[in-house]
Amino acid sequence: MKAFYKNNNGLIESKEWTPNCWINIECPTVEEKKYLLEELQVPEEFYNDIEDIDERPRIEVENGWTLIIIRIPVNTDNVKLPFNTIPVGVVFKDEVCVTISFHKTEMLTDFVIYTQRKNKDIHGNFDLVLKLLLSSSVWYLKYLKQVNQKIKLAEENLEQSIKNEELQALLQIEKCLVFFMTSLKGNDILLHRIKNIKSQRESYDSDLLEDVEIELRQAQETTSIYSDILTGTMDAYASVISNNMNAIMKQLTSVSIILMIPTLIASLYGMNVPNDLEDNDYGIWIVISVSIVLSALGVFLFKRKRWF
Repeated sequence: MKAFYKNNNGLIESKEWTPNCWINIECPTVEEKKYLLEELQVPEEFYNDIEDIDERPRIEVENGWTLIIIRIPVNTDNVKLPFNTIPVGVVFKDEVCVTISFHKTEMLTDFVIYTQRKNKDIHGNFDLVLKLLLSSSVWYLKYLKQVNQKIKLAEENLEQSIKNEELQALLQIEKCLVFFMTSLKGNDILLHRIKNIKSQRESYDSDLLEDVEIELRQAQETTSIYSDILTGTMDAYASVISNNMNAIMKQLTSVSIILMIPTLIASLYGMNVPNDLEDNDYGIWIVISVSIVLSALGVFLFKRKRWF
């Protein structure tokens, strides 16, 4: 999908390209790829780098073109990995500025709506990058709230019954947090590199830079906190599972010992040897009574030791 946006107290969609407008392309088709490579003359290496799902945040300059890759969070609607991060490339040269994403995202649509609601115009290519970094940090925090809800839900399920499904849910959330932390660190390094570009230092909005740094740091700290909580929770439940297993094994061992008592007595008196009870009319009842008494004594002793 290809869209053109120009400043008008916020980003307003335009039907055609005009100099210094923002071109946003999501999930590019074959025609849109030709438009990028042939009409706009975007370097094919840049296009291929953005297509790589594992591409890290970075800045690169080639033949007058500048490529800046940031990683933004997405809701995947995948049960096994509910949240992930994807690369978004900002490519610009002279009057051309285009963002390329190979996945449909909520963030870019929300970014346009936000500029319209707050009457925020884009003042240059690096201003667009900084505002996208700010927006991505806000979306990280938004998804982290949903991650926190999933952690609480998994904990509640674990309190009721400890099953593999609940533990796997925590492992999946832990994966999401690892991806978030890695991407946020990459965005943080990218921000520091952008800040240190000598030719652009004077053009940056200091308030915007401060906002980006604060939101990015908050997203990193929140991710780290949730990751530590999750690690502690999983360790605690691993100990609970181990303790439960020990208790179950202790109970099974106790039951086996109790059942062994009457079996042993019956085996001894069932042997084909004299035992003074073979001619007794009440021999069977005596054996049963002795078995019951000894078994009851065993149960009493085990209960006293709290093995049951």
